[in-house]
Amino acid sequence: MTDTWVPDHILYLVKGRVFQLKRRKRTVTDATISGAKALIECLRDERVDTIFGYPGGALLPLYDELYDADIRHILVRHEQGAAHAADGYARATGKVGVCLATSGPGATNLVTGIANAYMDSIPVVAITGQVPTPLIGNDAFQEADITGITLPITKHNYLIKDVNDLPRIVKEAFFIASTGRPGPVLIDLPKDITTDELEFKYPETVHLRGYHPDINIDKDAVRRAASMMMQAERPIIYAGGGVIISNTSSELLKLAETINAPVTTTLLGIGAFPQSHPLSLGMLGMHGTRYANYAVQESDLLIAIGARFDDRVTGKIDAFAAQAKVIHIDIDPAEIGKNVRVDLPVIGDAREVLRLLLSYLREKQSKSGAWLEKIDAWKKEYPLQYQQSDTVIKPQYVIQEIHRACPDAIIVTEVGQNQMWAAQYFQYEQPRTFITSGGLGTMGYGFPAAMGAKVGCPDRTVIDIAGDGSFQMTSQELATVVKNDICVVVAILNNGYLGMVRQWQELFFDRRYSHTELTQSVDFVKLAEAYGAIGIRAEKPSEVPSAISEALAADRAVIIDFVVDPTENVFPMVPAGAAINEILEPEVTA
Repeated sequence: MTDTWVPDHILYLVKGRVFQLKRRKRTVTDATISGAKALIECLRDERVDTIFGYPGGALLPLYDELYDADIRHILVRHEQGAAHAADGYARATGKVGVCLATSGPGATNLVTGIANAYMDSIPVVAITGQVPTPLIGNDAFQEADITGITLPITKHNYLIKDVNDLPRIVKEAFFIASTGRPGPVLIDLPKDITTDELEFKYPETVHLRGYHPDINIDKDAVRRAASMMMQAERPIIYAGGGVIISNTSSELLKLAETINAPVTTTLLGIGAFPQSHPLSLGMLGMHGTRYANYAVQESDLLIAIGARFDDRVTGKIDAFAAQAKVIHIDIDPAEIGKNVRVDLPVIGDAREVLRLLLSYLREKQSKSGAWLEKIDAWKKEYPLQYQQSDTVIKPQYVIQEIHRACPDAIIVTEVGQNQMWAAQYFQYEQPRTFITSGGLGTMGYGFPAAMGAKVGCPDRTVIDIAGDGSFQMTSQELATVVKNDICVVVAILNNGYLGMVRQWQELFFDRRYSHTELTQSVDFVKLAEAYGAIGIRAEKPSEVPSAISEALAADRAVIIDFVVDPTENVFPMVPAGAAINEILEPEVTA
């Protein structure tokens, strides 16, 4: 037993009033540790190897423990970067990403990243500092009700009020974040909890009365699904991000080959099915391939796996897959029938459902022959295409050249035209190689997410396909990647505009380009060099391959400024509110 001096009270001045923070009398024994130390031990037990964070007053006791901890802490330059980096780390590795921010503005700066992870079902644990418990609710310095703020955008959140609850809460947070339909969980940690002492013991199991992620799969429903698949003449598999989350890509491939069903994916499902496969249709929806959209509209059976039928996929709901019966396989019952009528729901983990389904299926070849021939004809008639140029760089060409140079790279994107071109013109063969903000469409996501992906997969080439608008939202993280030797490549498709907004203004607002021009806003080469990174510029098509080669050979973070055609648009395009086979596409001359 050791003697520890503990002050009887601490005085706080809040809005001109004095508050006395009484400290309960305690005896510290060799078996007790502080809440801050306990949190570090909890993270070790969860095998956390990296935290993306930014310190502040409410977190000083925790950061003092991090000083000697064997957990890597990456100091970002803005808390939003920490949240996106944790998200990118999680998507690339399949593990839970962890971010850390202080109270008040530190916590609120995480909100966009937390909302992004929530929309895309990404396992992240966000830990925020909070003012001491006696001051909560008194508008203390740097106080924010972060649990209230994030209630709609977290899978669950906690405000720790007793240090003895800390190990249990951390255990539950990681369990909730990573099981069932994954999502972000927030832990709000008052400063006095970090200094209070407890006898530490990390729980081995979790017992949550209202949360049971293990679902008993309805075998009869799976048998009926198998029967419907065998009888269908024009089946289509529609695969979403849930296939990647549940590590179901190999089962998806086997299912498609067994029933001879073409596969189309959502934006977040890209990589779930190899795009070089003859049954691949690429992405569907607003900027999907024409043949994928046509196939969905003419199918007689739509097999949705780990997808939520969002509006960018379905277009006009009443016209979506109107000829098809719909099987919906998903782990979240709340998604069934939310947007589109479902003929047969199958609730459960996609991997387990598909494994059971495959055991009920026999190889099918006879009924799909004419259907596959029709789809092949669409592929030949309506390929993805653009007008190449010898004088100006086309953004699609940049994507194709990046694929040629490093087809196995992890591609991360910002949001907008760059995102859609990266989805269309890079050929993805493996899951977790395409990382993007889907549901929230967060500009500024790509660069810090690429940083997180590279930290999680240090032996992989990681490239952020960026727009000049999106990149400037989080470009300060250049300091982070240089300081920490995180060698990511940023390929900026610099068209001098907020490109996707400009495209809509051109097509639907009579070319009234209201506040979307960004020309001459920044010299990205000088910006890179100012931070200690490498800057490269390409202004002619002939310079594109060498710029990419130089970037891939570098031993530091690199920005490539591709000065691209400012008038280029993303096509195909389905106008908002139209059926997905009502497609806009410009004429391309030979």
